[in-house]
This record gives sequence, C-alpha cells and structure tokens, in this order.
Amino acid sequence: MKIVWKRKKNATDETSPNPNPNLPFFERVKEEELIGEDEKNGVGGEDPPPDSGDHDQEKKLAETLESEGVRLAEGGLYNEALRKWEAAIMLTPEKAKLHEQKAQVLLEIGDAWSSLKAAARATELDPLWAEAWITLGRAQLNYGEPNIAMESFDKALAIKPNHEEALIDRETASHLVKRRKQSHSTINSRYEIRDKW
Repeated sequence: MKIVWKRKKNATDETSPNPNPNLPFFERVKEEELIGEDEKNGVGGEDPPPDSGDHDQEKKLAETLESEGVRLAEGGLYNEALRKWEAAIMLTPEKAKLHEQKAQVLLEIGDAWSSLKAAARATELDPLWAEAWITLGRAQLNYGEPNIAMESFDKALAIKPNHEEALIDRETASHLVKRRKQSHSTINSRYEIRDKW
C-alpha cells in the first residue's frame, strides 16, 4: 500500500523564504525527495512480508522483562517490578501470568482497585487457572468485597478442589461476611424506629 500526501504547488512554494533557516521543520523539501525517502525507508510501496523474527524478539524481550520483574519483586522492589511487567504486558498483552503477577504486586503496594482490574484480566485470559482466581479473590477482599471474593475462591476450588490457599482464603472471606452481617444486625437493632405515639 502506498500513501502519498500531495501538496498543492503554488508559485511561491519553491521560492518562499525560510523564516529561520536553523530550524529543520521550516525547510522546504520537494515532493519527489519525500517520496524517494519513504521508499528508501520502507514506507510506501508494497507491504513488507510479516517478519517472524520481530515477533520472536518481542517474545524473548517480554520473557526477560518478566523474569527481571520476578527477581525485583522477590527483592521487595515492587514499583520496579511493576514497571518491568507493564513493559512485558505491552509486548505480550494476552499472557495471563503477567497480569496475575502485576495484581499481586499491586496488592503489596496497597492499590486494591488496580489489582482487582489486573487479576480480573488474568481470569479473562485464562479462566481455568486457579491461581488467577485466588489472586482475584484476594484483590476483592482488599477492596472490601468479601461476598464476591467467596465466589472467586469457589471458582478456584472448582478447578483445584483441595487447593490449600484457596480453602484458607475462602474461610477468611466467609468469616468476614458473617461479621459484616452481625454488625449490620446490631446496628439495625440499636437504631430501630418504633411508632409508639
């Protein structure tokens, strides 16, 4: 596909003075020179064949960034790890593991909402991965949604029925739901409005 921007030529186009010759964006370039440069640089003309080498390089770079992120997170450098994983996600956005790792780090730094979004994306990409559902459940707990977190832990347990962490986290969520119900019933009974006129 070849795209050429055509300019209208007027009499002053070639001879108009340059307001500041030291600034490159004011230089006048002939249309033929632009077309020639584009073709030299591979812009215009036929579409180049897809290069699998570029894709392989991106994949390798994403793997390197992922492993650097893991190393940084293990060392407690969460913000640096997050930057590495975000760069890797830009290269391989469909990799659920990157989103799940990002969600874990976001939980560590206290960003529950962003963690929730990243974990939800991991479960969308790989709905049969129990660890992604566990991370989503933990993010939901930290966001203050124990009822929804229980559902996520249940999905993890449906995939891996005896997953120890999922069982413990589900019990924690269940306990929080019970405490919330008790506190709501206590508040409602204390402030009950009665008509005794």
